[in-house]
Amino acid sequence: MVERTYADFSVEQICDSGQCFRMEKVEENRYKVIAGDRHVKVWQKETLCRFDCSEEEFESFWKHYFDLETDYAYFKGQANPNDAYLVQAISFGGGIRILHQDLWEMIVSFLISQQNNIVRIRKCIENICRAYGEKKELSDGTSYYAFPQPEALWELPEDALKECNLGYRSKYVVRAAQSVVSGEFSLENMYSMPYKKAKEELTKLFGVGEKVAECICLFALHHLQAFPVDTHIRQAMERHYKRGFPNRRYRAFRGVMQQYIFYYELKG
Repeated sequence: MVERTYADFSVEQICDSGQCFRMEKVEENRYKVIAGDRHVKVWQKETLCRFDCSEEEFESFWKHYFDLETDYAYFKGQANPNDAYLVQAISFGGGIRILHQDLWEMIVSFLISQQNNIVRIRKCIENICRAYGEKKELSDGTSYYAFPQPEALWELPEDALKECNLGYRSKYVVRAAQSVVSGEFSLENMYSMPYKKAKEELTKLFGVGEKVAECICLFALHHLQAFPVDTHIRQAMERHYKRGFPNRRYRAFRGVMQQYIFYYELKG
């Protein structure tokens, strides 16, 4: 068990922020998080957090995963005080942080996200993990499923994942797995690419358009300049930023502001 105190951090808000789909509230103040093949339970009340893992695992993985060493107070402090809407959005979702998530998992997750809602996306991903992921056992006897690697999916018929409720998105995921396994698309090389090049490379994958590429850049590659535009963001832009979002002011961390706005539109 690891106990820490963090400001500007809310597991509840991150869980509902639309950036991750294997995080779940299990009881009051307690959440379970599955990332790749790892699992942790997090208890939080106000700024006090307890992570049900070893000190070594927290320091080597979960601290980075939750982006706990980044000063989000700095991002908040850069908001234009005359932008009442953004100030309110930041106040409402001020515990959100941009997670460091696995690139392959995010490619699959956001391919599935197209024309879909958060509840259904979570179910689809759970179905895939149960069908093709490795079963893991915790010390307390409970089990979970790791996220399946490309090698587990690439030889499937293109419509095989319809059985996991993916519908037409099945072929997107299978073809992405084929691209990775064949070497046509290198996951490793993506990490060294600048934002614009990474986005361009992602759109070469079958089924990946502008919005999905932006999501992957932000939530997997941690390019904070990425700014995914979905229906919620588009409506917010039309109502509050008729001349366009002030990209120059926030260019280095537009994605953080996007998350505050998205969460406010979704839950506010």
